Amino acid sequence: MDTRKPLPAVSGTSELFQLLRDGRPRTRTELADVLGVARSTIALRVEALMALGLVAPVDDAVSTGGRPSSRFALRTETKVVLGVDIGASHLRVGLTDLGGIRLQDGSRNVRVTDGPEAVLNAVAEVGDELLKRAGRSAADLLAIGVGVPGPVEHTTGRPINPPIMPGWNGFDVPGYLQEHFEVPVLVDNDVNVMSVGERELAWSGVQDLIFVKVATGIGAGIISNGTLLRGADGVAGDIGHIRGPRGEDLPCRCGNHGCLEAVASGPAVALKLQALGRAAKDSLDVVDLVQQGDSEAVQVVRQAGRDVGDVLSACLSMMNPAVIVIGGSMALTGEHFIAGVREVIYSRSMPLATQHLQIVQSASGLDAGMVGAGMLAIQHALSPESIDAMLAAGV
Repeated sequence: MDTRKPLPAVSGTSELFQLLRDGRPRTRTELADVLGVARSTIALRVEALMALGLVAPVDDAVSTGGRPSSRFALRTETKVVLGVDIGASHLRVGLTDLGGIRLQDGSRNVRVTDGPEAVLNAVAEVGDELLKRAGRSAADLLAIGVGVPGPVEHTTGRPINPPIMPGWNGFDVPGYLQEHFEVPVLVDNDVNVMSVGERELAWSGVQDLIFVKVATGIGAGIISNGTLLRGADGVAGDIGHIRGPRGEDLPCRCGNHGCLEAVASGPAVALKLQALGRAAKDSLDVVDLVQQGDSEAVQVVRQAGRDVGDVLSACLSMMNPAVIVIGGSMALTGEHFIAGVREVIYSRSMPLATQHLQIVQSASGLDAGMVGAGMLAIQHALSPESIDAMLAAGV
């Protein structure tokens, strides 16, 4: 039987908590002045948040005479979240505190084609391992963020007709993981998740950003006016299935022909290098050849960058981002791929749209999906709705 008692209902407690999320310690008097309420009301709200373990007193404030006032700040170390990056051929899971500090991480070599049960069972196993290694219990876990390599219905967290995820269409990913962890599960397209992670880590002051993942597939996550743009059906940014100028009649996994993914993705580049007599099975083999200085590999990779730049130049005119970030395994080829992207964008776009534009390699590398999924979980866990729910449940 659940013996937990609801905490005292104090109106506005989650509002106070949102104020403290900026990390700045404040006294009760300062909080009362900002929120325009009585100091006694602030004391009740602070007490409720301290009971949750989310707020604590810090070093004493400077005294103006008499006894110094205590200052209060967010405690980021008391609770944790899991960030899960499910790729076409990998699984990465990170355990972080509420400040985004990574405590533990782990990975598994699983393929998304193994099906949802097999992959999500692996997520549960790795998640349990990370909690154990960090000395945490299931009670410390507040939420889980998950990125998957396909379109997602955002309201339900269910993949919708994902081209490279057989058996996942309509599968209840949040429900399956909640049977094991019993916490909220947020699911989104992997590139959307990566864009959130990249912005948080490297471009927090940028309001308009496009994150482009080029790996087994190609997709883009779009941050517009500081907000992730998903579109009406969750497929905004699916640039891999725009027809490329050099696509011709190349078949794509989506069933169409001439898609950018069929021309410039990691597997597409590997196929071109195989035709040139190189031993390249996938993106990582392509990266190895480039890093070894293979001239043919460098030229093919740069052309793939140009092909991606062709499509992005059209996106640039529509979205006018301040930053385009290139991520995914193909970004590991370094400047060769990005040089191709820049070459086309700067030559074909209006000078006004490119005068301040930065086109850069991902700062978070292959961890972007894991980091972004963790940020989605943190944003949900610390939202006003979640804080109110925790107060009501007494947890």
